[in-house]
Amino acid sequence: MMGLSHDTIVGIAKSFGLFYLIALSIGICVYAFWPRNRGQFDRAKHSILDDENGPIGGEESR
Repeated sequence: MMGLSHDTIVGIAKSFGLFYLIALSIGICVYAFWPRNRGQFDRAKHSILDDENGPIGGEESR
């Protein structure tokens, strides 16, 4: 039986890492652009504007 050389193992690890990161990126994009998640992201986008107290250290602390 032929043993795996260091170069072969490194090549497999690099290929696996590349495909893993590509799949993860595609998964993140699908999650971000999935129509059902739109409301959640819209709430997050506008949530800072709905804060009645304003940012910390604003004019109220003067």
